[in-house]
Amino acid sequence: MADRDLIVRLAFGSMAAQTLRAAVRLKVMERVGSTPRPAAELAAEVGAEPQPMTRLLRALTGLGLLVEHTPDHFSATPAGALLDPGNPDSLTSFVRMFTEPTIVRAWEHLDDSVRTGDIAFDAVFGTDFFSHLAQHPELSAEFNAAMSQAVAVTAAALPSAYDFGRFTTVTDVGGGDGTLLAGVLAAHPGLNGVLFDTTEGLSKAPTTMERHGVAGRCSLVAGDFFRSVPAGSDLYLMKSVLHDWTDDQVVTILRNCRAVLPPGGRVLIVEPVLPEVVDPRAEADVTDGGITYLSDLNMLVNVGGRERTRDDFTEVCHRAGLTLTSVTPLAEAAPFSLIEAVAD
Repeated sequence: MADRDLIVRLAFGSMAAQTLRAAVRLKVMERVGSTPRPAAELAAEVGAEPQPMTRLLRALTGLGLLVEHTPDHFSATPAGALLDPGNPDSLTSFVRMFTEPTIVRAWEHLDDSVRTGDIAFDAVFGTDFFSHLAQHPELSAEFNAAMSQAVAVTAAALPSAYDFGRFTTVTDVGGGDGTLLAGVLAAHPGLNGVLFDTTEGLSKAPTTMERHGVAGRCSLVAGDFFRSVPAGSDLYLMKSVLHDWTDDQVVTILRNCRAVLPPGGRVLIVEPVLPEVVDPRAEADVTDGGITYLSDLNMLVNVGGRERTRDDFTEVCHRAGLTLTSVTPLAEAAPFSLIEAVAD
C-alpha cells in the first residue's frame, strides 16, 4: 500500500504546486496571518466565492501550510508564512517563478529531451531561456527576485563556512542582485567585492548593497562571463551558475576566471555535488536530496545545463586549467557544497 501511496502522491505533485501558485496569486497568506480567520471573510477580501475559498484553504491545510482551528477558520503555519511577501524569509517570488507556465511548459516535453538531449524550452518558445527573459522584463524581474530568495540561506551560511579572511577582493561571477556577496562582505569588513552580471541581473544590486551597508566596498560591473570576467580579484565566486550550462560552456567560464587568477588565487564554486550513486536517503517526495535530481531535469528541459558529480567538476576544472582541491558540504545550506579550485 505504501508503494501505491507514493505513486499517487507523486502524480498529484503538479496539482500541489498549482495550489501554492493560487494561494500566492490570491494573496492568501498575507491575509490569513497567525490569528484564525474565517474563510468567508478572506473570500470577500480577495473577491472570491466563499465555498471555493474554503476548499482552497483546506487543501493548503492538507499540505501543511494552514491550520483549521474550528470549521472554516484558518491560520498560517510557519511554512505557510513563507508565502507572505512581507516575511523577510519569503519564498513568494520563488513559488511564482517555478510554477510559472513559462517554466512548466517545457516540462511537458521532458520525454523528448530525454530521447534527444535537446533543450525542450528552445523548441517550445523558439529561443533560449535567458534570451526569453531578456525579452520579457516582468518575467526577468520575477526570476531575479526568485534567485535572490533562493540564495538567502546560502548567504547566511557561507561567510562562516570558508576562510574569506585570507583574500583582499572577491568577484561574484553571475551574482545577480548581490545577496550572496553582500552577506560575505558584511561578515568580513576587510574584504572588497566586485559584483559581475548582465545589466538586467544587476538592476536591483545597488539597493541590496545599500541595505547591507557594503556599497562602499563593492563595485558593480556589467558584462558577459562567456567573453571575460573582471581582473583584479584573488577570489572568484560562483553560486548556481555552472549548472545552467553545458560542459563546454562551463569550461569557457572557468577559463575566463583562470585567465585573470593571480598567484595564490582561488575559484570557489557553490553548487550541489551529486554522489556517484544515488543516496537511498534521497526522498522520493522531492525533499532533501531528491530535489537535486529534479533540478537536474529542470536544467535539461529549460536551459541545457546539468547538476554534476565531483568527477564532473574535476574534469571541467582540468579542461579550464584548474585543479580541484576540495569539496566541502555546506551543512547549513544543503544540498550545496563548496568546491575550491586553484590554477594548475
